[in-house]
Amino acid sequence: MGRYAFLGVQLGTSGEPSAAHHVALAEAAARTGADLIVWADSLVPPGPADPPTLDATAVAARVAPTVAGVGLVPTVTVTHTEPFHISKAIATLDLVSQGRAGWQVDVSRTDEEARLFGRKPAAPLATLWREAAEAIEVVVRLWDSWEDDAVVRDVATGRYVDRDRLHYIDFVGEFFSVKGPSITPRSPQAHPLVVLPDDPDALPAAAAWADVVRVAAPDLVAAHAARERIRAAVAGAGRDPDAVAVLLDVALGDADVDAGLRVRGGPGALVEVTVEAVREGAADGVILLAPAKLDAFAGVADRLAERGLRRPVSDGATLRERFGLSRPDNYFAGVGS
Repeated sequence: MGRYAFLGVQLGTSGEPSAAHHVALAEAAARTGADLIVWADSLVPPGPADPPTLDATAVAARVAPTVAGVGLVPTVTVTHTEPFHISKAIATLDLVSQGRAGWQVDVSRTDEEARLFGRKPAAPLATLWREAAEAIEVVVRLWDSWEDDAVVRDVATGRYVDRDRLHYIDFVGEFFSVKGPSITPRSPQAHPLVVLPDDPDALPAAAAWADVVRVAAPDLVAAHAARERIRAAVAGAGRDPDAVAVLLDVALGDADVDAGLRVRGGPGALVEVTVEAVREGAADGVILLAPAKLDAFAGVADRLAERGLRRPVSDGATLRERFGLSRPDNYFAGVGS
C-alpha cells in the first residue's frame, strides 16, 4: 500500500428509520473525503428501549445512487446467512454503485442470534471464523461463475447469455455445498473489497481473503505490532502483504463507541495521528468510528493530501482502484462449463 493514508468512516444502521436520515449521514461521511463508508450491523435484535435498526446492505443500496465517489461497505454476517445470497447482494450493490461496493465480514456469536434462526446452535469463535473463511471462498467463486462477456443480449436470437461462459462452482467443503452458478452477472470490480477484523480466530480468513483488515489498538505501538502480525500471516498464505491495507479504528472526541485509540482535538489532531501512524508503519490509514459531529471533519482527506499521503484517483474510480488494487482475473475463464 506504500505511503498512502486511506480514510474510512463507520456508520450505524440505527436511529431514525428513514432513507433521508441515512443518506444525510452518508453525505456527511463523504464530505470528509473518505475512501469508504462501513456500516456496522449484526443479527442481535434491538432491546425495548433501543432505536430500530435497518439492514446494512439495504442502507448501502439506497445510498449508492445518491452519494457519489465513496466506497460502500455494509457488514454482512455469514453464520446464519447463505453465501449464495451474500454473493448476489454484494454483487448487486457493486452494479448499482458502479464499482464502489465492499463487504465487511462478521460472525454471529450468541445463543440469542442462533435461536432467531433455529437452524444450529451457537459455536466457538474458532469454528465460526473457519466457517466464515469457507463462506468467503464460496462467495468469491460465485462472483467468478459468470465470465465478463457472459451477457451477450443477442436480440436476433433471443439469447441473453452465453452458457459456455457460465460455470458451476461445484464447491464442497466442511460447512457448505454449493453448485452455482450465481444468478447475478460479474460486477464492475469482479471482486468487491473484502474487509475483516484483526481477531486471532479471524486471522487465517484475513490472511487468505482480506483486502482490508481493521485493527482496534490502544496506541500506535500496539497497532504496529498488529500490522506486522497481519502482514506476516498474509505472506504466509502466499499473498502480497502490500496488497492488504491495515486500517486503525479511531474514536473522535467523546464519541460513545468502543475503541482502542481515541483522538481529541479536532481535524488537526486526527491528521497528525494518521500521518504518524502511516509514516511509522503502524497502519495504512484510519477508520473514524461514528463521530457525532462528522461535519467538523469535512475535507480532512484534503489535509492528508497536503501532506503527500493521498492516492490520486479519478472521479469515477472503483473502490479497488482507490486502494491501488487491480481487477482480478476470472477463476473459471477458459475452464469450460
